Amino acid sequence: MDTSPFVGRGRELGTLTQALHDAIAGTPRMMLIGGEAGVGKSRLIDELTKVARAEGTVVAVGGCVETGAEEVPFAGPRAALRSVLHQSPDNAPKGDGPLPGAMPAGLRDLMPTEGRARSKPADRGEPPLSQEDAFARTFEAIVGVLERLSADRPLVLVLEDLQWADASTRLLLLHLFRALQSGHVLLVCTYRTDDLHRRHPLRPFLAEAARIRNLIRIDLPAFTWDEVNAQVAAIQRAAPDPKAVDRIFERSDGNPFFVEELLHAGEDRPGAVLSDSLRDLLLARLHALPDAAQEVVRIAAVGGGEMAHGLLRAAAGLPEGELNAAVRTAVDAQLLRTTPDGTGYRFRHALVREAAAEDVLPGELVQWSRRCAEALEADPSLAPPEERNARLAVYWAGAREPVRALEKYVQAAAEARERYACTEELNLLTHAMELWRVVPEDVRASLRLPATPFTTDAAAGSPTDASSYVDLLAQAAVAARMSGDRERAMSLCREAIALPEDQADPLRRAWFWAERADLVQGLGIGDGRTELDRALALVHDLQPSAVHVDILARIALWGARHQSGPDSLNAADRAIAYARKLGDHYGELHARVTHAWLLTGTGRFEESVAELRQVLEQALEIDAVPVIGRACITLPSVLEGMGLSQEAVTVAEECAALCRARGLLDQEAWVHCNRSVSLFSLGRWPQAVEATDDAAQLARSRKARGLVAALRTLKAFVHGDLQEAARQLCLARSLYGAHDVQPQLIIPLAGFAIAIAARQGRLRDARTELSDILSVGLPPATERYSLPMLYAAATAEADAWVPGNDPERDEAIAAIRRHSERITARTSLWHAYRLMIEAELARAAGNPDPEAWAQAIEALTGADRPYELALARTRWAAAALATRTPRPKVAPTLRQAQTTARELGATLLLADITTLAQRAGITLDARSDPDTTPGPPADATRATEPAPAHALSDLTAREREVLDLVARGYTNGRIAATLYISTKTVSTHVSHILAKLGVTSRTEAAALAYHIGLKDTDAP
Repeated sequence: MDTSPFVGRGRELGTLTQALHDAIAGTPRMMLIGGEAGVGKSRLIDELTKVARAEGTVVAVGGCVETGAEEVPFAGPRAALRSVLHQSPDNAPKGDGPLPGAMPAGLRDLMPTEGRARSKPADRGEPPLSQEDAFARTFEAIVGVLERLSADRPLVLVLEDLQWADASTRLLLLHLFRALQSGHVLLVCTYRTDDLHRRHPLRPFLAEAARIRNLIRIDLPAFTWDEVNAQVAAIQRAAPDPKAVDRIFERSDGNPFFVEELLHAGEDRPGAVLSDSLRDLLLARLHALPDAAQEVVRIAAVGGGEMAHGLLRAAAGLPEGELNAAVRTAVDAQLLRTTPDGTGYRFRHALVREAAAEDVLPGELVQWSRRCAEALEADPSLAPPEERNARLAVYWAGAREPVRALEKYVQAAAEARERYACTEELNLLTHAMELWRVVPEDVRASLRLPATPFTTDAAAGSPTDASSYVDLLAQAAVAARMSGDRERAMSLCREAIALPEDQADPLRRAWFWAERADLVQGLGIGDGRTELDRALALVHDLQPSAVHVDILARIALWGARHQSGPDSLNAADRAIAYARKLGDHYGELHARVTHAWLLTGTGRFEESVAELRQVLEQALEIDAVPVIGRACITLPSVLEGMGLSQEAVTVAEECAALCRARGLLDQEAWVHCNRSVSLFSLGRWPQAVEATDDAAQLARSRKARGLVAALRTLKAFVHGDLQEAARQLCLARSLYGAHDVQPQLIIPLAGFAIAIAARQGRLRDARTELSDILSVGLPPATERYSLPMLYAAATAEADAWVPGNDPERDEAIAAIRRHSERITARTSLWHAYRLMIEAELARAAGNPDPEAWAQAIEALTGADRPYELALARTRWAAAALATRTPRPKVAPTLRQAQTTARELGATLLLADITTLAQRAGITLDARSDPDTTPGPPADATRATEPAPAHALSDLTAREREVLDLVARGYTNGRIAATLYISTKTVSTHVSHILAKLGVTSRTEAAALAYHIGLKDTDAP
């Protein structure tokens, strides 16, 4: 059995599992599973057999054999039936008498070795049977045996590789599909779709089977990027590098087998070639073709991913009839397929094309490449306009014409840049750099590159007067960074910095040092300040230039990220002034984004938003792509900091579209993260989770991936899954790294760490986290992160309060209060947080103050912060009860908090509310009239009070599993995929759980599970 990790296929496995349960219940099920080789059919069957054996069923697997002919009838069914008989010794028919204990004649003819030796009809005086009658007897015998054997124990019969099935087996299966009407039987058959050429004998069988009403068909598609990412993560047992996943996904076309083979061969690295074993496997089908078809496939591999028929004809030089016959053979062999528009051909798998290209001889490559280049130059319509120069570059390079190839590579790179295809641009520039030193000097001098980062018109894309190798390096470094390949960008910067001084003047060298500063921050290997100082020193005595502006803008941005304050704001002003003096509009916009961000630290929010909107508008006019990306990230973040979450969501949606249209994947991921934060603030938690998932699919940089993990930490915490929260927190910290301490990133993580530690009873760890983050400092413009962190610390102290002196507690309370008072509450939301912190500190000192919480509630009312409002109401209720406020006056507020917590799915908060109500003897039944009905005694029966811990004993083992996943915030669909059951079955389990526990919603059930300790593994 396959021991590789099983990922994806939750829906398909759920369908199979439901069919299994139907069969166990007495309704036979028949299924056909199709998919190309390596897509995971056998792996899916392995998972089904695990589930089936766990349910106590007999599982028998047989496979059809590839013999090249059909002279071995019933090979697959015979193997499966033999396995069934061996697993059912009590019921296996062996004699000549009636069942049980007898083998029908038809079955004896099919499996003579399982009973006595086959006797000849003449020996018993029987007339010989016609083949049709013999088949009928055999088929009926098999139906009868399956029904009999499954009467006492369900049976799963699997028949694999139907593409090799003989005619007798196909007839038998059609008979079983129609005739098997009773018994506890599940029959599953698999076949390879890529083996089915036009005249394959299985095609009529599939057409006939499609007419059978109760037959279930499953077509397994290739993995999506997310599924490949999950597969790689499961194999490596660590979160994979998205860029490596990009490479594997592109090369494997989502085929799980190819993914695994590429990983095991270490071919997930850039530029890795195919291993001999994988190449031989891929070429086996090619080498089985006639010579003419093999040559056409190899020419198509040289031609590229897709090739127009006319281009293939020109390269092959074959008469039309011979060419069509060769192409037809390749298409029937599932190596090539027609393009969607019907004008050409493409490979069925990218790896097959790669292997076929490596199988081309050097002389063939030169000949075919030259033919392709000449044909395309003669008739440009043979390739799409956006691909023409790139194809010509590849063809001329293959034809050993470096001068023509270099010219086309440079032109194609410029076109890719205009389309925001940064990865393609990087690949093209890489090839151009390889050819640069090969071509003569006069050729290099004649080339005109797009504007480089060293010129003031960098945003406009106009050609420069001079071209050099260092200009190519700069363009490639920018393309690498914009595509998310920061390691490659760093390598290019190192190469440029190491060049002799006559090839890289101080101005250019300074730019590379500045670029390197951003890269070390993005890679988490430094904070970039040393690199910026080196860059500034290099331009100190030079005439003002665009590079000066760029360095000053980056220094201001560094300050905004690390030491926000007046000095950083002055640096931004200086960069803007320099840019305006030089007429560097791009540099000015770059600096103004930072300037607008820094304005928030002085409370000039409206001015900040206005400037960001203006910068974004102007950047769109000149298509300054990096500026657009930065403005799109910053604007919704500033709006959220002002408490304008709804506007932030709207703006983030618009900004995400702007980034998407320009291929800014990492920037779009940041925008989705900002959108998730605002949606969470508004109480739209399911949408917040979706936004985080959107970000996870796009994030390429370590910091963007770290932000995704941070948001998932928050989600897991509020849902009560402390183990997952701790895991995501650890992941976020590892991705952020320890060398680039940015307060806006690390302060929220400190708050999460404090809250998790406090909930797990680790007060000392919570205090250590607080001390560590306060030692770093809480600079201006971080109020939106600092206040929630301080509130978490105050709550930790309040929850741990016990009578008596505690110097460490007193020190923590003083530190929290001191830092809270230093923060200027420039928005109503920040003011509310200040009030919440003071109220918690009163509770931490043993003096719960309902009035303090009443002020916090008033400040939060109308602020569109339902979670914080529910928290404040819960704390007010606790403080009011502690100060002997009558229960009827407390109950309405507690019910309001409960309603909000239930609507949000805030499991932890709901558990706190439930506990508080139980201790106070307050009913949470909204139908009671709090003004006239006093709270019942604590020992009275309350219809809405959740069941006590012993109620879990009424749940079945499966219901406990479902409840645990409900408590973790899983949807029914995700539970179904996790437990390999149908969504309908999950819904039934959830209904039973709610009834047995006496609760009315999933959130209450989750809160109860957390409250009474079902999830006893939360602590890491």
